[in-house]
Amino acid sequence: MDLKTLFKKLDFMAECRKYGLGFWQCPNSLFLMMGVIIIVAMVLTYFIGIRLVDPEVVIATVCIVTIVLLVIGHSLVNSFARVAEANRMKSEFVSIVSHQLRTPLSALKWSLDLLRSKRLGEINQKQKEYLDIINESGIKMIKLVNDLLNVNRIEEGRFTIVPKLFSLSTVIEEMVNELKLMAQAQHIELVFKNHPKGSDIYADEEKIRMVIQNLVDNAIKYSKKEGGKVEITLNKEKDKFIKVSVKDNGLGIPAMVQKQVFGKFFRGDNLVKQKVEGTGLGLFIAKGIVRISGGEMNFDSKEGIGSDFWFTLPVPSKKLIKNSEQKP
Repeated sequence: MDLKTLFKKLDFMAECRKYGLGFWQCPNSLFLMMGVIIIVAMVLTYFIGIRLVDPEVVIATVCIVTIVLLVIGHSLVNSFARVAEANRMKSEFVSIVSHQLRTPLSALKWSLDLLRSKRLGEINQKQKEYLDIINESGIKMIKLVNDLLNVNRIEEGRFTIVPKLFSLSTVIEEMVNELKLMAQAQHIELVFKNHPKGSDIYADEEKIRMVIQNLVDNAIKYSKKEGGKVEITLNKEKDKFIKVSVKDNGLGIPAMVQKQVFGKFFRGDNLVKQKVEGTGLGLFIAKGIVRISGGEMNFDSKEGIGSDFWFTLPVPSKKLIKNSEQKP
């Protein structure tokens, strides 16, 4: 860790300024002040205790210090309460706005599909181009709204999954076939390395497909424009977990921001400079899905060399497989 990073971590007021909180409202500054007061109180109590015989003075000093600490503790609790309330209101706002946007956006998409189908009359080439642009923007907006709703559900513990037994290998093969043309258009080689040792898992197929698509989409977007390669690997680990790895040789992630990768709305500076599109919600949602499914997600990355994102899912028990096979 260099000195710049160290000083940045020690700048506790930066977090206060970030959230627009004053010194007496910021939990960081109050924690620091409480620590200083406790240390000073201990030292003073010690010296008063050894220099003065009168125990009443010592008791009075301890009482005063206790009252001061209680006042600071009360301010600290209030600060956390305000932060928690602000977070709750933000979540409610996102949920309400997302739900309100969903209906008109769906209606807009339905109307555009009707116009583009020419069932209401012929359209010329120029009109078609404009309608295609509007339709593409509408699809992006619908995806953003769905992502915001998923983030809200994950944070509130309301994200539901419908598990069933399915072949993870088959899902990845289908995904590769769907994305191969997009990868080839960007001169990127898309490779799937399957180790056939059984790839059946018990999870929500639609949600796991969403996770894989997000990782592969990111790998393609962040790969080198010429000579890029995205490698998907499927392995079984100790007959307990199935591991999916998506590796690219692209931009990579700077070491200083790697801890923020799975946070909401995270966008690395190198990605912004390269004008790579994205909302910064995909990895947060993907990790949430994997966690709810009983697995783990993480990554290894070096700036300028590439990234390797991976996740694991538990292997279903033999009893579960047998019961699924017996169902009609």
